[in-house]
Order: sequence, then C-alpha cells, then structure tokens
Amino acid sequence: MTGKSKIPPELAAQMTPEVRAFVESLLLRIAELEEALGPPKTPRNSSLPPGSQHPHAKTPRKSARSKRKRGGQPGHKKHERSLVPTEECQEVVTLLPKTCRRCDTPLTGEDSDPLRHQVWELPEIRPMITEYRRHRLACPCCGESTCAPLPEGVPTGQSGPRLIAFTGLLMACFRQSKRRTALFLESLLGQPCSVGLTVKHQAILTEALRPAYDELATTLPTQPQLGADETPTKQAGQKAWLWTFVASTFTLFTMRGSRAATVLNELLGENFSGVVMCDRAKMYWQLGRLQWCWAHLKRDFQALIDSSDHQVKRLGHDLMRPTKRLFREWARCRDGTITRRTLKHRLAPVRRDIEHLLLRGLFSGNPKLIGMCRELYDHREWLWTFLDQDGVDPTNNLSERSLRHAVIWRKLSFGTQSNAGSRFVETTLTVIETCRQQSRDLFTYLTDAVDAHFRSQPSPSLITNP
Repeated sequence: MTGKSKIPPELAAQMTPEVRAFVESLLLRIAELEEALGPPKTPRNSSLPPGSQHPHAKTPRKSARSKRKRGGQPGHKKHERSLVPTEECQEVVTLLPKTCRRCDTPLTGEDSDPLRHQVWELPEIRPMITEYRRHRLACPCCGESTCAPLPEGVPTGQSGPRLIAFTGLLMACFRQSKRRTALFLESLLGQPCSVGLTVKHQAILTEALRPAYDELATTLPTQPQLGADETPTKQAGQKAWLWTFVASTFTLFTMRGSRAATVLNELLGENFSGVVMCDRAKMYWQLGRLQWCWAHLKRDFQALIDSSDHQVKRLGHDLMRPTKRLFREWARCRDGTITRRTLKHRLAPVRRDIEHLLLRGLFSGNPKLIGMCRELYDHREWLWTFLDQDGVDPTNNLSERSLRHAVIWRKLSFGTQSNAGSRFVETTLTVIETCRQQSRDLFTYLTDAVDAHFRSQPSPSLITNP
C-alpha cells in the first residue's frame, strides 16, 4: 500500500508487520471497490425518484439558512377568503343591538352598511334512497303475470351513478384502500358498504370508462408528439410495468407484464411517425424520431462531477456549463420571451460545445467516459429534435409528472392482485390525468360515464381538438 497509511498510529504500534500488511491490503481492496462503485446514487445524479431519498439525507444547503422567522413577514399582503354574495347564502341572520353599550338606552333602526360575517359549514350528510315499487299484475285474459320494468337508467343493483363514481374517486384519485373507502362511506355518509361492494363498484366503473379509454388508445398512434415513460409495479406478486404516454390533450396509461419494445409496437404500431420524448432506454430506439431528456442528461453529468476521477470530474463540469445555458434559454422560449427560431440560433454554439466535449470523452481513453460519450455522440440528433419540432420539449418531465400519482398509489397499495385490478388502475389513471389536462370536473365526468353505462349509451368522449 503506497502513500500514508490509514491505520491509526496507536493501532499500528500494536500490530506485527504481517498483520499490518494484511490490514493495509484489505484497506486497499476496499478503496478499489469504492472507486469501482463510483459516487452514491441520489436523485441529483441518477434517475432515482426524489421520494427514494430520506428527507434528512438531502444534500446540505449551499447557501446560509435565512435568519427570518417562519410565517408571514411584517408588511406582507394579507390573504383572506373573500365573502360570497349575500344572495348565495342559504341563510341570512340579522343581528340588531338592543341597547347602548354605555348607557343602556334602547336602540332602533338599521345600519345601512352592517358588518358581514360568514360561517361555512358542511350540510348534514344523508344518503338519498329511492324505492321503486314494481307491481306484478296478472292478465285477466290469459292469466300471465307481468312485472313493471325499472325506468331507463335505473341500475339493477342498489348503487346509483354518483355513489359508484364517488367510490372510484376515493380509491383512484385519493388513493384510499378498499377497506378505508368502505369505512368512509359508512361513517361519514351513512351509506352501508363493505369491501366486496367497493370491488363491485370498481368493476362497474371500469366497464363504464373502458369505451372512452379504448378510443384514446386508438387515437394514440396518430399523435405528432408523445412523452413516454414507465415505472415498475406488481400484479399478483409478479413484476409488471405501468407505461404512460402523454399527448397534447390526453394521457394514456397501460399496464403490461413487460418493458420490451413489443409493448410500443402494440400501442403505437410499426408505422408511428411522431416524436417521442423519453429517457435513453433502448426499447425506444426503434421508434426512430426521439428527443432524449436533458433533465436525465443533467443528472448524468452531475454523476460525472461527483466522481473521484479527476478526468471524469473535469468533463462533467465542462458539460454542465452549456447544459445550464440550454435550460436558461429554453425557459425564455417556454415563457414566450424568445421564439423557437431564436432559440435554435442561440443554442447553436451550445450544440457545438457539447458535441466537441462528447468527442473529447469518446477519445479520452477513460473507460468511465467512452461508453456514455459514444452513445450520446452517435445519436446526437436525438439531443436536438426540440429545436426543429414545435410542441417537443427538451425533457420528458410531463410524462414523469404524470407517473407521480401512480407511483404513490403503488407504494400504498403494493400493486394489484388481478387483471381486473390492473384494468381499473390503467383506466382510472388515464381518466384522472386526461380530465386534469382538459380542465374537466373529474367527478362529473365519472358520474356521467356511469349514468351512460346504465342507460346503455356511449360513454362521454375524451377526445378533444388541441
């Protein structure tokens, strides 16, 4: 072992030369293994999600913590709930003082501008129960008995469209378990419910929403640009993958047992001609027109900076500088300060610098740089697609953002237990994200879809013009 020994002097003095040599060889081996493993993976230098890191393990602040106290600062603008118009109140109570607060003289009249104080309260929640009394009458001619049918749209079960939609909303949007959903309905709404009933509601809601989901799946291959991403999950204890595809006006989720390129062929077809914004996973390469995510690249460059190899660290710093400039210029383009044509002109020197740096890493002779730099340089046109294609972002943040709700749900539920559960997940997640994109009221849409299902009518479409 060369250089200064890492064994404390007081311990080294107690060792024989043979033991000391053995310990130093172990320390050398540990140092070599740590070097091979590289810097620890964090959300800042890898694709690990932010939630994978404990809050107390975050990188220390670079700047000093502010000395200001928590909460609103002196002189800040007051924020308070504005009063609603009086005619929108369910009840107005007039309060008149009876006597003077100083001399007890009786008071009469009214204030032309009284102080208005409004109190918000929840109404008493009671389920609405409608009883249909179906009479069965016998024919006086032939004796055949006939029972009156239920009106159109009335379910054969005991749950109406709003109840089914609300049950699905609790499970899918608010990430409640079936048991807690049943407990909420019983304890707060006075609605008798069991875990089995929530499963029945789940099946009805999936069936009601599926036509709209299939319509989106049919439209997916025609989109000019898509953000794509995937995350692991489980079905019946087996590994599965939840894919997301974000178009300009809708988002589609699908759960598959594979992460292979065959899933893309099935969903997008072999003749898909749009641009896909994605990470550098190789199953996307077959699509041809890609935009690699610069947010992922920035984290990869940070990993180079965190390396103990000085050559790797230097290239990481050199790549990070033009990358930060790229994001600054893109922010100006996104907020409308500059046009995409101006963006392309301003990023021309950034493009040249980055490609020259990739060549430097490619011919550096350092095995830690050659592979990554070769992949990026050989496919460098996938780094700059956003400069020529309107609607294409330099990151796939939209698809990653769409997965956040699904990832939290997966962590709480540990996946699904059946094909029916997986269909419920992919269908409701699709509707939730699409309604958010289209600024639709989610509960209203779910209710309308279930009502249309009970009436044997087409479910409301989620296809809109961009």
